[in-house]
Amino acid sequence: MILTVTLNTALDITYRTAALTPHATNRVAEVTERPGGKGINVARVLAALGHESVVTGFVGGRTGDALRELLAAEGPGETRPGDAPVTDALVPIAGTTRRTIAVVDETTGDTTQLNEPGPTVTPAEWAAFLTSYEGLAARADAVALCGSLPPGIHVGAYAELVRLARAARRPVLLDTSGEPLRRGIAARPDLVKPNADELAQLTGSREPLRATRDARRRGGRSVVASLGAAGLLAATPDGSWRAAPPTAVRGNPTGAGDSAVAGLLSGLVERLPWPERLARAVALSAATVLAPAAGEFDREAYADLLPRVAVTEQSSQPEQESHAPRQHR
Repeated sequence: MILTVTLNTALDITYRTAALTPHATNRVAEVTERPGGKGINVARVLAALGHESVVTGFVGGRTGDALRELLAAEGPGETRPGDAPVTDALVPIAGTTRRTIAVVDETTGDTTQLNEPGPTVTPAEWAAFLTSYEGLAARADAVALCGSLPPGIHVGAYAELVRLARAARRPVLLDTSGEPLRRGIAARPDLVKPNADELAQLTGSREPLRATRDARRRGGRSVVASLGAAGLLAATPDGSWRAAPPTAVRGNPTGAGDSAVAGLLSGLVERLPWPERLARAVALSAATVLAPAAGEFDREAYADLLPRVAVTEQSSQPEQESHAPRQHR
């Protein structure tokens, strides 16, 4: 079982319109609602890969009720053959779960994202979550800590959760940003997955390979940076690799990074070599851009992309002094 933590869950709403025109009335052609938040997206992709997952975090109010109903509707009886269950272990709070709105322009393929603030979490609610989390983490094969912190949660929360997972001897992945990332990485998570902007903010460097290796020195055992359409860059105890999709894809990028996390986590628990983990993560990320909503991926596109992802080993020397790289397929 893989445990995913989403402290700031959301009800994801996607509007599709033929063309988005600012300062005008826009007709919506299609509306979809999905249980959301980064860790929930990760769990839903893990389930599609056949891995049982448990989601925890906070949920509340009518929006939270709708989120849980949608999550329950995606149980084993509703998913495709081979999909594993996603178990709801969310902790109820008095506040109301937020909504996120994605507006997709079908003409350009561009997406406009609107994210509401999360509910305020009280000290008593945080204490109840910690009790539940310790028990769940002790039974997990791996733990993923994903997304932003809602109001009321202290900035070192992820560092605390990393330490608890490590105390239970469970591998833990951290996917957040800003000060929570800075403090969380110092607690020495097994894997950190920032995007390029988050990595630059953490290290002060815009050179990806240097910044990724710097992030390892700050505490991350392995660091995998998302480089957008260019794929992933990984620095690990076993070496460094770049993984790139075979072709650029256009669509809704919401959730693409979460699918990459699912690829990395599933590869970790399956003990795949790093090149295979990275190829899976890149193919899933690209296939998610082609899907209608976050937490989903185009399965046919994934099967087509996976064997064509190029994974290139990076020299241990500084990038400007590197020798000819080796490729893995």
